[in-house]
Amino acid sequence: MNPPTLLNPRGDYQEIYDQAFRFSRERLYPLLARMDDDDWYPPHLLGELAAAGYLGITAPPALGGAGLDLFASGMVAEAMAYWNLNANCIWGPHENLCLNNLLRNGNEEQQQRYIPRLCRAELVGALALTEPGAGSDALAGMRTSARRDGEDYVLNGRKMFISNGPIADVVLVYAKTSPELGAKGISAFIVEKGMPGFGVAQQLRKMGWRGCPTGELVFDNCRVPARNRLLDDNAGVSIVMSGLDIERAFFAVPIVAAAQRCLDLSLDYAAQRAQFGKPIGDQQMVQAMLADMYTEIEAARLLAYRALLACNDLERGGGGMGELHKLCAAALLKAGSVHMLAVDSAVQIHGGMGFMWETEVNRHYRNAKVSEIGAGTREIRRIIIATELLKTVRHAHP
Repeated sequence: MNPPTLLNPRGDYQEIYDQAFRFSRERLYPLLARMDDDDWYPPHLLGELAAAGYLGITAPPALGGAGLDLFASGMVAEAMAYWNLNANCIWGPHENLCLNNLLRNGNEEQQQRYIPRLCRAELVGALALTEPGAGSDALAGMRTSARRDGEDYVLNGRKMFISNGPIADVVLVYAKTSPELGAKGISAFIVEKGMPGFGVAQQLRKMGWRGCPTGELVFDNCRVPARNRLLDDNAGVSIVMSGLDIERAFFAVPIVAAAQRCLDLSLDYAAQRAQFGKPIGDQQMVQAMLADMYTEIEAARLLAYRALLACNDLERGGGGMGELHKLCAAALLKAGSVHMLAVDSAVQIHGGMGFMWETEVNRHYRNAKVSEIGAGTREIRRIIIATELLKTVRHAHP
């Protein structure tokens, strides 16, 4: 399987993709079966990615990164997820939700303290927003609190479904500092493993994304130094909203890659599997499924990269409204629906073999549903898009 030629604004992006594709085929694909079968987390993974230069892609060289942009990071995400979406879903929370978030919102001292070690995989990163009772209503429904006590903040609460949570050394945590302000009374904190009162309540067993440690975190009078607060008190909402826009665009790319893998597996199977005296790929109904998969994947890929490219210009504190907010939600909405189409068609084309647990298309099938849930459910994505569309009409017809 050769990597596809992508439509990029610069030729060097193609080389970034090609190198990551070769690396992922050789180093990450062999890990997939054990990760899925045994829910096994490969402890060497992030260290190997760091050695290959795939941590800190958007970080400046002075902090140990590659000094590239989000679009280049998307190239790596697509190549990686094509061969092992599960490994990508360990790398992504570390690289994008934690490291890139610190780059956008941390002060110079915080960046110097954490970014180089995250780039070297000396620290594993995560982000904690969702709570047991606050998913789609993550901001207004947040119950985790942070109270100033001298030179510390004291955090109390729980966070749920946290990717990398059970293995994280550094977690960006959102908590209410001014509950009376609702969603506008949130602050963000850098919490380290080992801080008093911080722990992992449980590691969760998932249908898909196996081998990607996901857990519930608990903060029981957890003392966090005031110097670990990002930006100002009650500035967390701007960090959340800009981070969610970037997350949606970034998440859309590996989803498209997984859909592409399903198409390629289906093409190979359709060419080899014979029924009624000829390959099933000669059957028009199978051809229709393949054609629809290809068309939808190409459309989703273009929308995902358009959103990711737009995120390159997102100013600090920006996001959460307007054209970019709508575009990122649309990119993930499209990618999620295409992912579901691709896995369903792939299993259908593989027939009985597709229903077997150990086949690769079955692994993809079990992974796929989270693409319509994570980073805001498909319903939330539609609400964002419609709300932004209606704003333009209301402004034109007050």
